[in-house]
Amino acid sequence: MENGSATSYSLENLQQRGTLFVSPMDSVYAGMIVGEHSRSGDLACNPTKTKKLGKLPGRDQRDRRGPQGAREMTLDQALEWIAADELVEVTPKSIRVRKAILDTEER
Repeated sequence: MENGSATSYSLENLQQRGTLFVSPMDSVYAGMIVGEHSRSGDLACNPTKTKKLGKLPGRDQRDRRGPQGAREMTLDQALEWIAADELVEVTPKSIRVRKAILDTEER
């Protein structure tokens, strides 16, 4: 939904819904596919969301392990994985999958 860097806080919450394709601090943009949802259909999300800090840091410290490693796809795997409304974006440093129409409202 937004452009920026993926945060560990947001990815930790998204990880519960499926498999992630990005790691913390990876650059993401609107329309980029950041993971595979465990159910059918698309789920719009914001992997750049940050945690709001309270006045007393460390008060709510649960046992957090952070997001697990991201699933990296080869070009062949990405081409097999995409649907009719998705594209594979290849750069010298990475292979990403994205929606053909980037804006959520237009899709």
